[in-house]
Amino acid sequence: MQNVVIESVKTVLGWVPAQWLPGGTPDPLIERRGAIGTQAARLDGPVKVAGEARFAAEVAMDGLSYASLIHSPVTRGRITRLNTKTAEDAPGVILVMTYRNMPRIGIVPMISMTDLSAVGNSNLPIMQDAEIRYNGQVVALVLAETQEQADHAASLIEIEYEAASAKTGFEHAKNSARIPASILIEKNHVSVGGAERELGQAAYGVDNVYRTPGHNHNAIELHAVTVDWKSDTLTVHDATQMIAPSANALARLFGLKKDAVRVLSPYVGGGFGGKGLWDHQIVTIAAARLAGRPVRLMMSREGVYRIIGGRSPTEQRVAIGADAQGRFTSIIHTGYSIMPPYAACPEQYSLSSRALYRSKSFEIIQRHLDLDIVPNTYMRAPGEAIGTFALESALDELAHKMGVDPIELRLRNEPERHPLSGTPFSQRALTKAYADGAERFGWKRRRPEAGSRREGEWMIGMGCASGSFPYARMPSATVRIKLDQDGKATISSSAQEMGMGTATVQAQHAADRLGLPMNAITIELGDSALPAAPMAGGSSQTASLSGAIIAAAEKLTVELVRLAGNDSPIAGLRAGDVFMTNEGVASIKEPDRYESFRSILTRASRDDIIVTATGSAPLEILKFAMHSTSAIFCKLRVSSVTGEVRVDRLLGSFDCGTILNPKTATSQFKGGMIMGLGLALTEETWFDERSGRIMNASLADYHIPTHLDVPEIDVIWTDIPDPRSPLGARGIGEIGITGVAAAVANAVFNATGKRIRDLPITLDKLL
Repeated sequence: MQNVVIESVKTVLGWVPAQWLPGGTPDPLIERRGAIGTQAARLDGPVKVAGEARFAAEVAMDGLSYASLIHSPVTRGRITRLNTKTAEDAPGVILVMTYRNMPRIGIVPMISMTDLSAVGNSNLPIMQDAEIRYNGQVVALVLAETQEQADHAASLIEIEYEAASAKTGFEHAKNSARIPASILIEKNHVSVGGAERELGQAAYGVDNVYRTPGHNHNAIELHAVTVDWKSDTLTVHDATQMIAPSANALARLFGLKKDAVRVLSPYVGGGFGGKGLWDHQIVTIAAARLAGRPVRLMMSREGVYRIIGGRSPTEQRVAIGADAQGRFTSIIHTGYSIMPPYAACPEQYSLSSRALYRSKSFEIIQRHLDLDIVPNTYMRAPGEAIGTFALESALDELAHKMGVDPIELRLRNEPERHPLSGTPFSQRALTKAYADGAERFGWKRRRPEAGSRREGEWMIGMGCASGSFPYARMPSATVRIKLDQDGKATISSSAQEMGMGTATVQAQHAADRLGLPMNAITIELGDSALPAAPMAGGSSQTASLSGAIIAAAEKLTVELVRLAGNDSPIAGLRAGDVFMTNEGVASIKEPDRYESFRSILTRASRDDIIVTATGSAPLEILKFAMHSTSAIFCKLRVSSVTGEVRVDRLLGSFDCGTILNPKTATSQFKGGMIMGLGLALTEETWFDERSGRIMNASLADYHIPTHLDVPEIDVIWTDIPDPRSPLGARGIGEIGITGVAAAVANAVFNATGKRIRDLPITLDKLL
């Protein structure tokens, strides 16, 4: 049904003139920048540096109690014996909660493309019965006066289990793999032009399997929640990237009125897709209600591994065929990833293969495996991060086989329109990104012969790869603007600030949109009591909030023109004839016809104007092909003695539309690239298929890049505005990680002559 509806809408929009749609007329601020494009410092920087920013686990409350969780060590089965008396009698214990006394609740509605207010990561019951459904499942919660007392009492609970047969084998599960109808809003199975036949007839071809492991979330801030009930009102201080949707879900789950639940999350120490609504918030809220006390739960690092999902492992087949001139005749991208029927988040690894290159034929399909695991979830550039590893490694293999420079091969297959749908790109300058990046990086110094450059024991190599991530603007983002008589404005929305600079960029935007200095703008975020914003995900929040601010500013303009009346210099003009500038309103055609906000409000005897508006429907996504793209370059060394890989230089050349703040954008790009290094070289969840248990649930064993692993990173961008998006900008939060793993793997091949198709690239694979 979803596929039919979306394709129908796309067909209709194909006949609608672009100027009738959102983004049909370029945002005027694209040409009229002031604060936008400057290196404004982070507004939240001073309070964070001073230690004054309060995160979810730092909110003080009178009578605060502390929670500790107990996790199942078995994968499937049921609890057969449960003795909590010793724990209940332990010093300081207030409550021990198990399935026996947990309040009866329903299922959290799962995240979906058709219901953006839903936030659940699974539809499994939460501590409602004795059944065990995955290893790590929460089976008990202990509440005590101190954290130490809660942790000690948790160790005293006696639980016995009857284990049952569990599905834990990736290879075995392939026999019963499911084929979903869609992947997000894309039709899953795409078959164009007989790709297998074309591959067999191609002058050149590669056909290989690439494997990526599972990954776990490791945000610097652990998942935490502080909860307080006052009669039938609930306040939740949470570490979440889904503030308003979480408040709605909790109200439904606990039978409360919508305005009786308030979720606050003004600061989040990293989300990356993992800071959603999980079991720990639900059981903490339930325990607080039972105990009649405010409760804080801060999960341990191991606890995060046990009940917070991550990136699914994949096995991907990528085949590319080309004619004698290097034009692609076949692209095949198929594979397997884990997504149990009770999970909500697919690993969309094939999406980049649909958009990056033109080809005579395509065969694309993803299959889901059903294993008894913690429900997987989104993780920075879900799918694209690992899908580009497979696709871009295969392209490099084909270039080597043909004796063609890998950049040249990419440029020969650069599409003019979307390769599958034929829709026009809103803006695309990947060719320029490659040209700029190659020049800056010194690509011409690369030797095409693998293993031909050495410095002592070190083999030197260079590699490159493309990255791609789709543009998204969420519907229903809502903003309130309050304009005071003294020329100050407050922008309010429940949106999330997770460290990416949302408040700073939107203050810059509001300053330019309203014609005010940036120091006259106040940004209020992180509170479900404010006008609702959708979750922060898919690199969509900047575009979503910007669209809402545009709508609110238009509404504000209408109100200002109405209040100006007949005695104003702008009398007789309509809202479409004016713009806000220099702390007032002026005619577009005759800028001298101007009146200040103060003058308008004073004459109208108003202290302020308050407007609330929701952004327009994001129809531009269906009318145009909109993607952020990148060209990633890597130089590294591999020891011929130990197999150790040392990355010496990493450069990202990005085409993402307007860069709104170079300082915060550089940080986002570099952060994504560093995560890409972890994806390439170190990160791997060790899943024991015998027990169904994650075996490296700590930062001692799960290796993320440290300072000494991170080389010089250079970031550049085209800064060409996208005429179809608010401010001309597309998302930058996730494009940084895409392409990095392939660039590293391709550089390793250039250095050693060894092709690694199984991440991470560890020294044992190079010896």
